[in-house]
Amino acid sequence: MSQLKPISHLDSVLPSTPGKFKSEKSPSYIHRLRFHTSISKLTLWSSFFLAFILIYYLCSSPSPSHSPRRALGVSWGGKEWERRVTRSTQKHSKSGLTVLVTGAAGFVGTHVSIALKRRGDAVLGLDNFNDYYDTGLKRDRQKLLERTGIFVVEGDINNTLLISKLFEVVPFTHVMHLAAQAGVRYAMQNPGSYIHSNIAGFVNLLEVCKAANPQPAIVWASSSSVYGLNSKVPFSERDRTDQPASLYAATKKAGEEIAHTYNHIYGLSITGLRFFTVYGPWGRPDMAYFFFTKNILKRKTISIFEAPNHGTVARDFTYIDDIVKGCLAALDTAKKSTGTGGKKKGNAQFRIFNLGNTSPVPVTQLVRILEKLLKVKAKKKILSMPRNGDVTFTHANISLAYRELGYKPSTDLETGLKKFVRWYLNYYPDAKRNSW
Repeated sequence: MSQLKPISHLDSVLPSTPGKFKSEKSPSYIHRLRFHTSISKLTLWSSFFLAFILIYYLCSSPSPSHSPRRALGVSWGGKEWERRVTRSTQKHSKSGLTVLVTGAAGFVGTHVSIALKRRGDAVLGLDNFNDYYDTGLKRDRQKLLERTGIFVVEGDINNTLLISKLFEVVPFTHVMHLAAQAGVRYAMQNPGSYIHSNIAGFVNLLEVCKAANPQPAIVWASSSSVYGLNSKVPFSERDRTDQPASLYAATKKAGEEIAHTYNHIYGLSITGLRFFTVYGPWGRPDMAYFFFTKNILKRKTISIFEAPNHGTVARDFTYIDDIVKGCLAALDTAKKSTGTGGKKKGNAQFRIFNLGNTSPVPVTQLVRILEKLLKVKAKKKILSMPRNGDVTFTHANISLAYRELGYKPSTDLETGLKKFVRWYLNYYPDAKRNSW
């Protein structure tokens, strides 16, 4: 948004012609004039601000002529809908969890949901199926979930009525919050989507959770991006995270602070997980390993960034199965929230863990592994890393997660990429054929 130009100091009230105003003869008048001018400017800016708030409220409020269930463009509710919700949340064991998974049709959400369901937990998914990347891939993940017996409610985490209704129908013991606007570079194109999902959506979910009776324990996805410009490696949960390098990182850091606030005031049990470069089958097309594979097979040139002074860019690539184990361990060790109906009755658990592979790999090595697995030589172009929010190096210290969660990643990059490539060639059968 363009900013309003400030009003020039007294330009509109003092004469511009020299000699017609003798300031030395009437100083009190000037003081009164300046005072009234300041009041006028304050009134003007206040009016602008109030008008902006009013316009925003009128534009964002759903029309009273429409059903509130359609306020965000998605219909829900009714007996059949409730029946599907109830069926999806049937537990196969008395000790099982009842989990709402937000972002269920996403990469990590799909894998976590299936793992929970297969071990006997009750699972309900929620996803808005936005078009940040191929919605066809998300719909195929949805079909995979449905075959496993998981119903994915189509809706947005900003829809208070919908989230409240889900808690009315199902007494969730846990929330696995994975819905978010992902991607570092996309924030430069659509910053509002990060505020909408990662901050406003998270707050809305926490508001519903704090009012629930009983309150659920919450495990949610933060990001290794919060370490930002931190140069100390490996990254520890005790390191500073006040220098984000991207808007995405800033919203995830804000999420951690907001989570702490709701934990402190309302007694919500909250665990944040800082994921480090997750990869694997059913992954995100905007990730380097994914679009490198696509472009190598198409014989297209791939851009490989290097750090300043021809330095190495490396990532702590973490295979999806290892991440899933960490997520389930966080859910299993999460203690109950201590509040009831929005009132705190005691101190609640608050935790943050790194989930990485603790073995950074240069991006150039990632490309060499893909060349080997695809049996195609990549066309490469080396470029200096642009100032778009990416960092040059990530490395997770996972000692806390190992000690508290028993988290121990076991998949090296080549093994994980081999599984990804096998999935990719099966999901995109024309990809290999077109590379010949």
